[in-house]
Amino acid sequence: MNEPAIRLDKVSMRFNLNRERVDNIKEYFIKFMRHQLHYNEFWALRDVSFTVQKGERLGVMGLNGAGKSTLLKVIAGVMKPTHGIMEINGNIAPLIELGAGFDMNYSGGENIYLYGATLGFSRKQIKEIWKEIVDFSGLKDFIDVPVKNYSSGMRARLGFAIACMVEPDILILDEVLSVGDAPFKKKSEAKIMELFDRGVTVIFVSHSMEQVEKLCNKAILLEKGQVVASGYTDSVCEEYKRRMQEQKK
Repeated sequence: MNEPAIRLDKVSMRFNLNRERVDNIKEYFIKFMRHQLHYNEFWALRDVSFTVQKGERLGVMGLNGAGKSTLLKVIAGVMKPTHGIMEINGNIAPLIELGAGFDMNYSGGENIYLYGATLGFSRKQIKEIWKEIVDFSGLKDFIDVPVKNYSSGMRARLGFAIACMVEPDILILDEVLSVGDAPFKKKSEAKIMELFDRGVTVIFVSHSMEQVEKLCNKAILLEKGQVVASGYTDSVCEEYKRRMQEQKK
């Protein structure tokens, strides 16, 4: 039996929301010591279970607040789930919040090594594709400039170039990919399709049923942090459409 790329078994994510406002650290510490801090529990994910085989492309759908972004961050390792078991086989390139892991005081070139390390690649591996990353990003003239002087678009382009050029086993896409100007967007979309053709496992989040149907062969539907439908893309999209129509009544 083939080893799955991703397996989640009853994964849950809980957040504690303050009931009252705390204005400063001193007030927080005093209330904490006196056991006067009160929270409301909010479960962003509840008992989420699914398996993605290697080479599959899974679409994740749901209305705002369904738990899609939280799920991506849990899979990417940004958040640790409160409960449940998660198995990841392969390196992940999360194309969400591109450039969020950069050190603003380091140059673009230095951040290539730093960001590459967060994706699980050694300095030697990054060095072998360093020039390819720089060329793809189109930032050759700015690569020695501190990232704090980059525009948000430049940071996103560099983050995208690093994540894609390391050739990940698992690719996480959040909503429509629109990085940089029109020429770079066209180039980035071509790179994504190239990764698809190589058999990269994909987790794709979108509100667009058309995009999910075009890019994915499997899908899940989230509602209030729970999986309410899963299976082949067309059947899950039909269930999503039915639930949206019910809400409009």
